[in-house]
Formats: sequence, structure tokens, C-alpha cells
Amino acid sequence: MFVGFGTATNVATVIAGSGLGLLIGHRLSLRVRTTVTSALGLVTLLIAADAAMAVSDPDLVDAVDRGAPMLIVLGSLVFGGIIGSVLRLEDRLEDFGGWLQGRLTPGDAAEGRQRFIEGFVISSLVFCIGPLTILGSINEGLGNGADQLLLKSTLDGFAALAFAASFGIGVMASAVSVAVIQGSLTVLGALLGSFLPDAHLAALTATGGLILIGVAFRLLDLKSIHVADLLPALVIAPVLCQIAVVVH
Repeated sequence: MFVGFGTATNVATVIAGSGLGLLIGHRLSLRVRTTVTSALGLVTLLIAADAAMAVSDPDLVDAVDRGAPMLIVLGSLVFGGIIGSVLRLEDRLEDFGGWLQGRLTPGDAAEGRQRFIEGFVISSLVFCIGPLTILGSINEGLGNGADQLLLKSTLDGFAALAFAASFGIGVMASAVSVAVIQGSLTVLGALLGSFLPDAHLAALTATGGLILIGVAFRLLDLKSIHVADLLPALVIAPVLCQIAVVVH
């Protein structure tokens, strides 16, 4: 298998899953689609909680002071949220979704446009900020195989099917996000080697888990959090972890 095979497979499963969802989506009642979306929200919450527990990872706890992991995650989200809000990342992601909608489904009514954008944004976030995305892409770039991404591809394929049944073709457009983000991480892994110690990866994973909780809240219709504005936290987390390691 070539480097990038995992990402290519992931893109294919997202397209195939969402295509199947589009075929059967119109046959499902609103109640069924709502229930499916809620189920995905609950599963996303479970995955997010599991990732967030990396805050207690022994490698992270041993590398910094005992109370530091929580402060690292808190600082990452606060500073990342400030940066993302100033840069208006959520708005830019929605604008990109709107641009794709205009190219893929021109002439749709405002309601159809909003549904497209919501499907694109939520799917992109779910598919691209989980721990498997980061670790799997980097590991493939390091030459450790695509096993993690192949597992993720299977999960994303089923999720894309359910999402597309509820949100429509915007979910299929999220394959662009998967290709760009995972592909970039794979290239980064190939160029830089094992550039993040285990402690830094744990801090990043825990921060990503909390961001995913925000996605779950949106799927469960509990609170519409501007999740994309928090994405810079994924870059800040390893930096704060390094500072804590030096201080420790």
C-alpha cells in the first residue's frame, strides 16, 4: 500500500456512505432522521469522552505537574477559542460550505442551502478532529501502516450514511475536508518524523475530545457551539504542554 492509502480509502467511504444515505434518505420519515441524528450525537459524545480522558494519560501526567494537564486543556481551549473567534473560522468554514453548495447544487432554496452547509460543517468536524484522524494520519506518514485510518474509514462510512440521510449532499462534500486535512497530516508526518512526544499527543487528543463534545451538543440540539472557532486549540495544546514540560 502507498502512503496516503488510508486517506484515499477514507474519502471513498465518505462518498460511498453519503451516496447511499442520499438514496435512502428520502424514504425515511422526519422522526426517523431525527432519531438517527440523535443516535449519532450520543455516539459522538461517547467517542469524545473517551478521547478527553487522555487528560489522565500517564505519559502526560509524568511529563508535567499533576494539576497541569487540566490547565493545559483549559488554556488551549480559551486561547484557541479567542484566536478562532478573531479569525472567524466558523464563518469561513460555513462560507466554504456555501461556496461548495453553489457549485454542487445551484438554484437550491435558502432552506436547502442552510441544510447543505450544516451537513458539511458538522460532518467535516466529526470526520476530521477525532484522535484517529490525527494519530492515524501521522502514523501513516511515518510508515507505520494505515490500520487506524482503515478503521476510521469504516466508521466514517456508516456515519456518512446516517448523516446524509438527515442533512443531504452537504455530507458528501465533507470528503474534501477529509482529503485536505488528513492528507496534510500524513505529509507532515512523512516530512518531520515522530515530531510529537506521547505527552504532547495526549494533550492534543484530550483537547480534541472536548471539541468533539461541542459537536455532539450540536447534533443533540442542546447548544449551537461555534466548534470550528475552537480548532486552533489543537495547535496550542502541544505548545502549552512543552512549556509545562520545561517548567516541570
